[in-house]
Amino acid sequence: METKTTLEPGFSRLLLESMADGVFTLDEKGIITSWNPSIARITGYSAQEAIGRPCTLLNFTQCFKTDCPTGVENCGIFRHGRIDGRECMLRHKDGRDVPVIKSARLVKNQRGEIRGVVETITDLSELKRAREEAEEAARRLAELHGFDNIIGKSHAMQQVFTAIRAAAASDATILLQGESGTGKELVAGAIHHHSVRRMKPFVTVNCSALSESLLESELFGHVKGAFTGAIRDRIGRFEQADGGTIFLDEIGELSPFIQVKLLRTVQEREIERVGESRKRKVNLRIIVATNRELAQLVRAGNFREDLFYRLKVFPINLPPLRQRREDIPVLTGHFIDAHNAKTGKSIGGLTQSALRILMEYHWPGNVRELENAVEHAFVLCAGGYIDVFDLPVEIRQVAYPACTETTEAAPRREITREILTELLNDCGWNKARVGRSLGISRTAVWKYMKKFDIPLKRERP
Repeated sequence: METKTTLEPGFSRLLLESMADGVFTLDEKGIITSWNPSIARITGYSAQEAIGRPCTLLNFTQCFKTDCPTGVENCGIFRHGRIDGRECMLRHKDGRDVPVIKSARLVKNQRGEIRGVVETITDLSELKRAREEAEEAARRLAELHGFDNIIGKSHAMQQVFTAIRAAAASDATILLQGESGTGKELVAGAIHHHSVRRMKPFVTVNCSALSESLLESELFGHVKGAFTGAIRDRIGRFEQADGGTIFLDEIGELSPFIQVKLLRTVQEREIERVGESRKRKVNLRIIVATNRELAQLVRAGNFREDLFYRLKVFPINLPPLRQRREDIPVLTGHFIDAHNAKTGKSIGGLTQSALRILMEYHWPGNVRELENAVEHAFVLCAGGYIDVFDLPVEIRQVAYPACTETTEAAPRREITREILTELLNDCGWNKARVGRSLGISRTAVWKYMKKFDIPLKRERP
């Protein structure tokens, strides 16, 4: 036996008022007869402003693939009887368009006579905003991993750019080799974001940061109860990267056990979670990087030869900064612009003396060390240009090595009037510091100044 439930009028009103979706009703002539608080919030019109007016008040962009008609006789709802989930716009009271999903039903009595229409409106503003933010994040991510962030005009870097384009067009496993600070993660990101997998995840793992057991769980995941503390199933980074790219940094630090598991993944594109025997297929591109010479590790017996050749399908060697010194001015200018924008300063560049020191320094930390040096200089620089003594002390000491004052006859390098004048300016005309830089005594500095007819004190402009 069918049971019918009749809602009390007060309960029905309370139900409508509590709904997150906007609800309003029309009579048989298309005049608004009820208006819940949510539709008031979505449209900006209060119930007093809306009730008694036609629904053309909201100026929907489309109901049945047409703009809202001017009269009820042409309204598609009255002719077709319903609308289901139509995405469109309505005109807010303040004149802006609001993205919504509209549904409607024609209401008839038992004799089939039209009594009115019930319409529901779902506000898509938050969803639209989330979509726009996601698109903006994707755009910024693409900029972050674009070629513009890999700075270099040298021949060595042009070869790297060519290799990145070739790698992005394929799905081969990539081996990035280069010293620490040469930008291996930037190159990996550029390869992914210029490939057909760019809309899928780009997952990075530093293989030297975790112990063997933690790294195994991090890469392959685990099932509940696999070890003490495994209170639930957890997917690993390989599964997170499914469809996209995984970047394994410091691959030369892997233990023999992890190397065996990685070899199976590279060969078969499948993984097993810790504590589980089930094989799971993964579809991904693998990019690995190391600052060590893998071939030497293979010869020493510290890296599997079969894994080495599986990873070395397409190797890319990133040159150290000392092998592309012509890029130093370009890189420095890029970092200065970035820190100007970040700090609000307006530093114009470097003095010639400071640039000369940067060009002569050997840069063991490569591009990362150069960026840190510029950031250090921004902290100290009080003028319009970065000068020698704004640079980190270890960089200055290489250019002007400190030494005990000596009376040795021969200086450590040939002294010209230009070199001596530049050193005097850099050292604030402190003869003792100049002497320590050159490996000669203060008296010898005076003699050279006399020989080159350089005033003993700095001349005032």
